[in-house]
Amino acid sequence: MSDQHEYWMREAIAQAKQAEQLGEVPIGAVIVLGEEVIGRGYNLRETTMDATAHAEMVAIREASQQLNSWRLLDCKLYVTLEPCPMCAGAIVQSRIPQVIYGTTDPKAGCAGTLMNLLQEPRFNHRTELITGVLQEECSMLLTEFFRGLRRR
Repeated sequence: MSDQHEYWMREAIAQAKQAEQLGEVPIGAVIVLGEEVIGRGYNLRETTMDATAHAEMVAIREASQQLNSWRLLDCKLYVTLEPCPMCAGAIVQSRIPQVIYGTTDPKAGCAGTLMNLLQEPRFNHRTELITGVLQEECSMLLTEFFRGLRRR
């Protein structure tokens, strides 16, 4: 099972690298149904001047269009960075049953670090979490990106 999670996380990392090529913070996400990616996304906030253009939001929109449904039942979301409050809310609202993320977000993480909106018992939906998949690789993408920004 962990090999499968690493395989799909590498797909999310590929998305993050596309963001980085645009000068965006390198965060990527894929939504998988069965053995197929039905949604892909990477951070596009600077490119689109849209605060909601996080990797997860882009992937959720694409997956919803693909399935012609806002309910993403039986899907798995792989994302390189722990979801923020907005993305965690969208994950709950879209009923994604499982989230697998690479590295924690000490500034905005809402899947266990600052709080855990994905498993909040007062919500009508809770999401299974798997954390730390390819953590070092996901973390280094961000570390190297911000190190490069500081150098400039």
